[in-house]
Amino acid sequence: MRLLLSILFAITAVLYYNQEYMFSRIAQLSKQIRPFTHNILSNSTRTMSTNGPSTTFHGLPVIPPSETFTTTAPRKIQKSFLAVEQSEGAGARVRRSIGTPQLKNFSPFLMLDHFAVPPGAGFPDHPHRGQETITYLMSGAIDHEDFAGNKGTIQEGDLQFMTAGRGIVHAEMPAQNTDGSPNVGMQLWVDLPKELKYTEPRYRDLRAKEIPEATADDGKVKVKVISGLSYGVESAKELAYTPVWLLDFKVQPGGTVKQSLPKGWNAFAYTLSGTTIFSSDGVSRPIEQYHNVVFDKEGDSIEASVEAGAEGEANFILVAGLPLDQPIVQYGPFVVNSRDEVMQAMMDYQSHSNGFERALNWESEIGKTMVH
Repeated sequence: MRLLLSILFAITAVLYYNQEYMFSRIAQLSKQIRPFTHNILSNSTRTMSTNGPSTTFHGLPVIPPSETFTTTAPRKIQKSFLAVEQSEGAGARVRRSIGTPQLKNFSPFLMLDHFAVPPGAGFPDHPHRGQETITYLMSGAIDHEDFAGNKGTIQEGDLQFMTAGRGIVHAEMPAQNTDGSPNVGMQLWVDLPKELKYTEPRYRDLRAKEIPEATADDGKVKVKVISGLSYGVESAKELAYTPVWLLDFKVQPGGTVKQSLPKGWNAFAYTLSGTTIFSSDGVSRPIEQYHNVVFDKEGDSIEASVEAGAEGEANFILVAGLPLDQPIVQYGPFVVNSRDEVMQAMMDYQSHSNGFERALNWESEIGKTMVH
């Protein structure tokens, strides 16, 4: 009977998630489990307003305490590619760069989507296990609701750090803007260390007003220090369990960025607007908007600039994360470490057990606003 329930759930997941969009961030489900298995060399906890008291934070420090940061050896570009826009869900548009044939198994990163969600689209009730998501809103608003009674809204400039842990079922519904404008932002999926795969789920909303900013190069460079360290300015702490730096740069014509990075961490940049020139060892490459730029692991920093004669500023996000030395087996919304754990996750969700107990007979209110 358990095997039958698993098969029925797998079939249901395929049908359901092909209709669901963006915030479930589900890689296309196939008719059989396709594991991604590999080994790689190796924030205050504030819950949403309706959550209970915060719990002890067990993540690693986002800024390595023993490291001296330098900018003497800028990293080379390993590869760069366009994130092609495509339709997904009910009228939504997405540029997916991580989690595609162009870039997989880039630990700790699982997926990156640059999304635009118009009124009428949305992401009704869906499960997760074993990962964290970071949602960064650039325009509009997103409502959230889950089976534990948590509710909230993030708006332009805000972020939500969600740890799915052992299990969460939630809904994320974009604002229905009266002028018909879409809700635009980024969502990044981050793997959890195997010892934290089954931690309790939690949220940390980071409001725009809480994000410190740094300036450099006579004001030609401005950076929102969302997570990490830039030009001596530190971010809020304990935002996510897996250490990730997330920096939002705006560079005026003639400006130059010299940004240190933790040694050995994987890093990439995503170009939101303008043309950014990335340089290393005397070699410079101009990168236009909507490209993912993957950097070599060797080096201590990245160097980026905008030509003095450029028509306008360039905007890019720089992301770095601690690689995790563990296998990845991802099946839709579940990111675990073995095939057996995938089967267990499906059975737990179907039987409302081992983290999914509260999913029984639960239905979000915001999910009911989905236009069919």
